[in-house]
Amino acid sequence: MIEVKSRSISWSRITVQTVCRTRIAQPKASFYPVVKRWTDVVLSLLFLLLLAPLLNLIALAVMLDSPGPAIFRQKRIGRLGKEFTLFKFRSMYDHSDEDVHRKFVKGYINGNVSRSSGQTMFKPPADNRITRVGKWLRRTSLDELPQLVNVVLGDMSLVGPRPAVDYEVAEYSRWHLGRLAVTPGLTGLAQISGRSGLSFEKIVRLDLQYIERQTPWLDAAILLRTIPVVLKARCAA
Repeated sequence: MIEVKSRSISWSRITVQTVCRTRIAQPKASFYPVVKRWTDVVLSLLFLLLLAPLLNLIALAVMLDSPGPAIFRQKRIGRLGKEFTLFKFRSMYDHSDEDVHRKFVKGYINGNVSRSSGQTMFKPPADNRITRVGKWLRRTSLDELPQLVNVVLGDMSLVGPRPAVDYEVAEYSRWHLGRLAVTPGLTGLAQISGRSGLSFEKIVRLDLQYIERQTPWLDAAILLRTIPVVLKARCAA
């Protein structure tokens, strides 16, 4: 069982499920979950097929730039507190110390980090753990492409709140847990709403707003609006 701590209070996975189910409205259309899942699988498989040459080139560039595997694997917290393994192209030196990120996340969630310097959500500025290729991958969001595999596996969706790491969830207040009510996504309402300049509280409110309003049409609109955001290199997450 995953233990989720919020400040000085401990939450079990059962409590996470209770909070999610009592605070978040279910989709009004009964067909929505089926449509969403089929859309996720079909589009993700199509993207993986079309982007296969690019994915291979990126993997080669990552391995030539610094020693280590091309794919970075990390445990994340998904729907209703379920843990899964997230895939990304490695953008940091292998075996980098995660304490830098852990401290930054804690400060960000608790409102102790200034966002005026232009850093993206949950990523400290001037991080010397990032490789040369990694900087480019993050700026273009290409490091996120392997998560299409997570979407096919059902761990993630194309649209939804970004998946959290366990030490992020450990800092959540009770109402923050509501963002774990749905399957996490590659992109979401927060990502197209100026994510890098938003406070954590605002991001959670946008995630909850999406969860309460979710429809196939909203998902389509978010996916379409993600394209110009990524092209402008503003959606690294």
